[in-house]
Amino acid sequence: MRRPNIVVVMADQLAPHFVGAYGHPVARTPHIDALAARGMRFDAAYCNSPLCAPSRFAFMSGQLISRIAAYDNASEFRASVPTFAHYLKALGYRTCLSGKMHFIGPDQKHGFQDRVTTDIYPADFAWTPDWEAHDERIDKWYHNMATVKESGVAVATFQTDYDDEVEFAARRWLIDRGRSRAAGDESPFCLVASFIHPHDPYVAKPEWWDLYSDHEIDMPAHVLAPDEQDPFSRRVMDGIEASTVPLSEAEIRRARRAYLANVSYFDSKVGAVVKALEDIGELDDTIVVVTADHGDMLGERGLWYKMNFFEHSARVPLVFAGPGVASGSAPNACSLVDLLPTFLDIAGGDGAMLGEPVDGRSLMPLARGEASDADEAIGEYCAEMTPAPVFMIRRGALKYIHCDEDPPQLYDLAADPLEKVNRAADPAYADAARAFAEEVSARWDSARLRDDVIRTQRSRRALHAAMEAGAGEAWDYNPPRDATNEYVRNHMDWTVAAARYRFPPLRENTDEPA
Repeated sequence: MRRPNIVVVMADQLAPHFVGAYGHPVARTPHIDALAARGMRFDAAYCNSPLCAPSRFAFMSGQLISRIAAYDNASEFRASVPTFAHYLKALGYRTCLSGKMHFIGPDQKHGFQDRVTTDIYPADFAWTPDWEAHDERIDKWYHNMATVKESGVAVATFQTDYDDEVEFAARRWLIDRGRSRAAGDESPFCLVASFIHPHDPYVAKPEWWDLYSDHEIDMPAHVLAPDEQDPFSRRVMDGIEASTVPLSEAEIRRARRAYLANVSYFDSKVGAVVKALEDIGELDDTIVVVTADHGDMLGERGLWYKMNFFEHSARVPLVFAGPGVASGSAPNACSLVDLLPTFLDIAGGDGAMLGEPVDGRSLMPLARGEASDADEAIGEYCAEMTPAPVFMIRRGALKYIHCDEDPPQLYDLAADPLEKVNRAADPAYADAARAFAEEVSARWDSARLRDDVIRTQRSRRALHAAMEAGAGEAWDYNPPRDATNEYVRNHMDWTVAAARYRFPPLRENTDEPA
């Protein structure tokens, strides 16, 4: 039996709470909803670090960020770390990345045979935090409330330019797979199409903005003032200037409207990728996965963006649809590190081929609708706005958050989905709190991890200063292109070129498409 293709469509900063398939009352997400209706929706999927680059490195490697030193948005993703792209290529898959993956370092492919766009963010060490001055803002690249206050409508932004390019390049690559199929190539393929939306700035194209009206935009359900926040959340508020820059109700509503508009814009990209699979006749042989690298607080709890382990920041949408996938929903906690073993399972690989241990498990039993006792997600945060590592354990209905600098937090998500009540000191949860605390102590050496984070920060800041002075070459990816062999050129037979590009091809001796 032919192995399924794998196509991942990835959003940036998309909380599942703002997707129709996850219950949002007005979100226009027909393409994601259609995949969820015929596939499996995972209702407790988490990122492993609520920040772009660390989350994506965990997703690619199947390893937690502490294992591979993927601490922040300027941590190198080492070329020696195997990814699912390496393994799938070894299993005979044609692999491609179109779009963002925020790779840091000179390796900008990490196992992908094809990479058809550049990235949208720097590939060097410029965005390195400083835990030795953790309470000082770095204005050049830290988030602040300006991106909320400037929310609204624009005909174009750097983000829409990018995502439109990512869509075009992904569709063209898929059409080329159809051409290859027509020429007799039966190799399965894996495409990751990774978009920047609905990541802030919250600026939408008019046609997507106009899908919504102000009166239907829901406001944050649970908002805390700065002096009501837990210590870590207060540091985040201070870091993004949410504690000192007030927002009006109109500004919050406008940002949330633009965010929903950009969720719909991303959904249209999902539809475009699915349509390309239909066009080449591969949809029925492809497992389509829709997910994101992390969520967005979008004003919940008085917080914005990500960088914490509350639900709107740490949870991600995760939808599977395709051959062998049942229709339904899975309540089990899981995370992005589970996708590498899942993809190996789909492709016919096994643990014997792993070059390094992985921290995830295959989700295919859940995707097939089978019962599973596995119900756990692990998170680590080692980036800006904290002086020490922050850890999360989600198991069953309980979520435990630990940082050496702060009081512990324990939430019962079944009884308290908005995480209003910290149960860490509640006598009714004493056994659970004690067990989680002991597990954190056994699982992590927080002090040693902190020392390593600071060590790498010092090293990267020194290297960045040298690179700024002219040492070495830029690592930003420049997609290769040979225009002398594209379309029709003098060394080609025009009719041969036309036949090669036409899809579906004409049948021999007829003027009918194959």
